[in-house]
Amino acid sequence: MAKRVAVIDIGSNSVRMVIYEKTSRFAFHLLYEAKSKVRISENAYHNNGNLQANAMQRTFAALDDFLEIISSFQARKILCVATSALRDAPNKNDFLSLVKSKLKLDIKVISGEREAYLGAMACANLLPRQKNALSIDIGGGSTEFSYINEDNITKYFSLELGTVRLKELFFDDNKIEEATRYIDNKLSSIEDISPNTLIGIGGTFRAISSSIMYINQYPLIKIHAFECIAKDFISHTDKILTANEDELKTLGIKNARFDIIKPGALILQRVFKKLSIKNTITSGVGVREGVYLSDLLRNSKDKFPVNYSTSVRYLIDTNINNKNYSNNINFISKKLFDLTYEYYNIDSKYRYDLAVAAKLFPSGSNIHFFSQNKNSYYLIKSALEYGFTHSQIMLIATLTRYAKNKLPSSRHIAKYKDLLPDTQTINYLSYIISISITLLLHKPKNIDFTLSFEDGVIKVDSKKPLYLSKEATMKVIELENLKTIF
Repeated sequence: MAKRVAVIDIGSNSVRMVIYEKTSRFAFHLLYEAKSKVRISENAYHNNGNLQANAMQRTFAALDDFLEIISSFQARKILCVATSALRDAPNKNDFLSLVKSKLKLDIKVISGEREAYLGAMACANLLPRQKNALSIDIGGGSTEFSYINEDNITKYFSLELGTVRLKELFFDDNKIEEATRYIDNKLSSIEDISPNTLIGIGGTFRAISSSIMYINQYPLIKIHAFECIAKDFISHTDKILTANEDELKTLGIKNARFDIIKPGALILQRVFKKLSIKNTITSGVGVREGVYLSDLLRNSKDKFPVNYSTSVRYLIDTNINNKNYSNNINFISKKLFDLTYEYYNIDSKYRYDLAVAAKLFPSGSNIHFFSQNKNSYYLIKSALEYGFTHSQIMLIATLTRYAKNKLPSSRHIAKYKDLLPDTQTINYLSYIISISITLLLHKPKNIDFTLSFEDGVIKVDSKKPLYLSKEATMKVIELENLKTIF
């Protein structure tokens, strides 16, 4: 597979382009993103689905610019897909032929079922694992659903429900009751599904989630994997449906979405009325990531290897030079955790978060050695994304920020209190990672000491003096009933 791959997604409302770069076999990151609200489906629904000349010209011009951007990044492969607007258009071949002849770009028009699968596959791979979940992708012309349980995807299908479609057929003429009946009729096909969680893909769901985060002053600026209990999401959706433009601004809805946010919100409202959803999780990934992953994972049944994290691997690939040191911190932190967690009544689930923090701790030194902790914190907070909850991200980032000589500040804990575990757990994990780092200050190729634990004391035995470790350990703030001796 090419190192750099561009994906173009031609939707009913917007055309989007992303460029991904591989850093190792399954690790990648987003290199560039661009989008244009070309609204290729504009006025199509009043004209038997036929694409209109002005809309096609806007889309052609955007694609022309996208191809120039792709060339500047020297991406060697372009994957271009089109969804509902082109799928439904009787005159789609006019546009496809024009783009093929003038721009030399092949556009693959995908079915609604394939669109649903690609979005769900991106969620299954790049969100924290979800049991008994339904993904919903509200687009401009259609809405896709897929049932997701762990990493298995079933029952994927597409309905002719979209924000632009509803706007032009109903909302422009204020036919809200007719729109509601139309939506309910289409949604009859989801009545036999009983998911606990609704996974939201696409602009409508992200806009509502962003609004909730804005109103509640949510402390982490990250939409991917944002979780919200269903009753709060429903209440906020209802507010958007009854809001005027000034109220939409107050809710943090962007002007560009004013004309299509209510059709999308109405679809969501009716879905919630059909299903007994308890939780919601917002996906920052969708069809574009699904298209990319279907190429990247084509020989792996569309799944990453077991226990593999593409975000962790990307951070290691790009920011950690001494990988042996990183692995050793990881190993020692897990060893110390295994020796002590039951004694201090710490939930075993935190072992994984501690291990990731230990492995990624050195990442910040690649930017600036004397600001290592701060740089590691910001790198992890922003770039540790796929497969982690917001609580995990903040805990892992926090552990790297305060590692080596001090415990997390009360101010920091207060700011992120809704995302972090209790103070006792945070302090315990901070002490473990700090001791792990100090024990490895001499950067051994292989671990040259043994560890044991008894009655609140971690004992380090080594044939070497470990002078630097002893000196540094004295600077680490000890916890009550937990200390380290040599």
